[in-house]
Amino acid sequence: MIVAGGTAILTVMLSAMAAYAFSRFRFKGRRVSMLGLLLVQMFPQLLAIVAIYLMVLNTGEVFHFLGLNSLSALIIVYLGGALGINTWLMKGFFDTIPKELDESARVDGASPSQVFWGIVLPLAAPVLSVIAMISFIATLNEFVIASAILETQQKFTLPVGLWQYIDQKYSEHWGPFAAGVLLAAIPATLLFVFLQRWIVEGLTSGAVKG
Repeated sequence: MIVAGGTAILTVMLSAMAAYAFSRFRFKGRRVSMLGLLLVQMFPQLLAIVAIYLMVLNTGEVFHFLGLNSLSALIIVYLGGALGINTWLMKGFFDTIPKELDESARVDGASPSQVFWGIVLPLAAPVLSVIAMISFIATLNEFVIASAILETQQKFTLPVGLWQYIDQKYSEHWGPFAAGVLLAAIPATLLFVFLQRWIVEGLTSGAVKG
């Protein structure tokens, strides 16, 4: 839950800041950077599992808190795989928010940070909720990368921990495994119930006029 929650929060915040920059500012290399993010997302992290393992291994020799068997290293790896597509999704949503709101706020004396945190982010609550939900569920269910980076049972994520029940050839414990899978659905369900108001608002916004 720590890894899934931390990844969801950081993904939302970092993607929102990057998407706002791509949506509102014009700078050299903007188009190339956006295309680069899109191209990177065409290759799943699973194809780079060996490279990810070696990078984490070598990084841990310098920064121990970012090495193997570290939850912080696992979160950073997940962020690298999620920021690209989420930035594209948020950028498209930010483009629909009128820029006149930003200009009006600046005329009233608001700083760029106040415009972002006080005006744009509240209006983007629906897409933020969707990104948080997707990131949380995807991270909660991820197995391959977590099993490669984490080494001790105290650090195992939920899928890796549940795998211990069925990884032995003649001693599979399907009962506890099935119970664990059922319990694993509870956090995602609670998060959806908490965020469903903003998700529904995003789906229905603009559907009725007049």
